[in-house]
Amino acid sequence: DLIQGTLNVLILRTLAWGPANGYAIAQWVRELSDGDIELEEGALYPALHRMEHRGWVAAEWGVSPNNRRAKFYRLTPVGRKALRERTESWERLVSAVGKVLHAHTRPA
Repeated sequence: DLIQGTLNVLILRTLAWGPANGYAIAQWVRELSDGDIELEEGALYPALHRMEHRGWVAAEWGVSPNNRRAKFYRLTPVGRKALRERTESWERLVSAVGKVLHAHTRPA
């Protein structure tokens, strides 16, 4: 289970490398996380559609490497800004959680 908002930042990050279809996005995340993160279709495609609606990504139909028709998504300037903001927020959260998990004493 992904923390809310994590899915968006993962998708936006993969699209920062260039346009991709949903299958490629899921593959990249799986490979880069050594298989620890699996993006399910039931979460991935609704997230891509929400991002398209928000203007974070743009989409166009094309042909996938296995010669099938596929929708390819690319990051927009608004999406790049959202990625920067969400990355900063995610890094703050990870740092804060780390402080709690590694605390040796309870606050007074």
